[in-house]
Amino acid sequence: MHLQWWSVLPFAAMLTCIAVLPLLPATAHRWERRSTQLGVALALGLPVAAWMWVAGGWQVVLASVVEYGQFITLLLALFVVSGGIFLKGDIQATPRNNTVFLAVGGLVASFVGTTGAAMLLIRPLLATNRERRYRVHTVLYTIFIVANCGGLLTPLGDPPLFLGFLRGVPFTWTLSLLPQWLFVNCLLLLGYYALDSSYYYSREPVAAVEADDTQIEPLGLRGALNFAFFAVIIAAVALAPSVDLHAIESGHATAGDWLPLRELIMLAAAAGSYLLTDRGVRFGDNQFTWGPIAEVATLFIGIFLTMIPALHYLDEVAGSLPLNRITFFVLTGGLSSVLDNAPTYATFFEMAGQVPHPGGATVAGVPEAYLVPISLGAVLCGAITYIGNGPNLMVKAVAEADGVQMPSFGFYVLRALQHLVPVITAMVLLFIAQGAVWTALGAVLVLILVGRDARLIARSRRLGLAAPKA
Repeated sequence: MHLQWWSVLPFAAMLTCIAVLPLLPATAHRWERRSTQLGVALALGLPVAAWMWVAGGWQVVLASVVEYGQFITLLLALFVVSGGIFLKGDIQATPRNNTVFLAVGGLVASFVGTTGAAMLLIRPLLATNRERRYRVHTVLYTIFIVANCGGLLTPLGDPPLFLGFLRGVPFTWTLSLLPQWLFVNCLLLLGYYALDSSYYYSREPVAAVEADDTQIEPLGLRGALNFAFFAVIIAAVALAPSVDLHAIESGHATAGDWLPLRELIMLAAAAGSYLLTDRGVRFGDNQFTWGPIAEVATLFIGIFLTMIPALHYLDEVAGSLPLNRITFFVLTGGLSSVLDNAPTYATFFEMAGQVPHPGGATVAGVPEAYLVPISLGAVLCGAITYIGNGPNLMVKAVAEADGVQMPSFGFYVLRALQHLVPVITAMVLLFIAQGAVWTALGAVLVLILVGRDARLIARSRRLGLAAPKA
């Protein structure tokens, strides 16, 4: 099957619809309807699926449908279970407390998944900051840290790393990415603390700060039973088999190869959580709705179907690409920000095993020198757009349901370019690019970022002398 460049146009059209239709006055209100989103996704996705079925065989379409099912099942299970846990209380929404929230979320993300951590933390974080006027930046950094960059340390943290585990990467290999994890998340936390301090002391109304100071309630936990369901989901991801696409495509599948046991266990855990959790916790405290997961499921139908030819076209042109440590990161990261990062990771993982060996150790048949940038690009750059990773849209939807006016697709990208991309660039220069010049440039960029944040913090402290105590 040979594909031309125009085969990626349906996928480009899908991305354009997600980015543009919410902004146009004539379509903005209609786009909010789930029926409109589903109509656009199916109108673009189904013709592509039919075309690929005819041109490439049913196996091509089946693989995408199965991956979509696995993707949505995991997100759904984590969404439902996390919706049954409520961290009650209302502490002061100070920059220090908010930063601690994000730091804990970034650590937890590697062990319960970015979706579970994001859904677990976003609601209490929003509740803590409810008295404050400026909350958008807090939600953005929740997406950056908790929903993406925090999930780098284990295969449970992010779907791309789990795909690597299924392809033979040792479970503990991702712990070798600890230096990059610390570097990126610490710089992001510093940047958030500086930005939140600036808002808190120079722009937040005095009445809002005083209201936040007076409405204090000690923290407590409700719905702790759901941690057992989290454990079931984690065990299913790590141990239970799913549909064996390789056996099916080769024509040697048995009945067991068609059984999605992993997904059935996760759905059972979600059902148990939904039925056994106190409805007051789920629907009262957490104000649980199906809207966020429904929006993700709807939009990703179109994304998964229209990106079938896009990924195959990428496979065809791979041989002509200048592949090395930096370009593996740039290509994997760039495409992970607009494609779902799991299949993008899988594509470059397979590609890296076919290119000339640069020397050094190999992991699961892939040079480690290439596997590191592929893993970093897939996980970290999924935060650059709303559609780079499933939890991004879910966090956005939960925040909007709580009254936060989140930026549109395009303006979100601009904020990511301002706050996230410089940190990732510094990491690339220091850890991936080789040579004294690149290292020096990375060090200079780090100094610029830290200096910017230090100036913001110093200015905020000066302003804080005249502000109400927080």
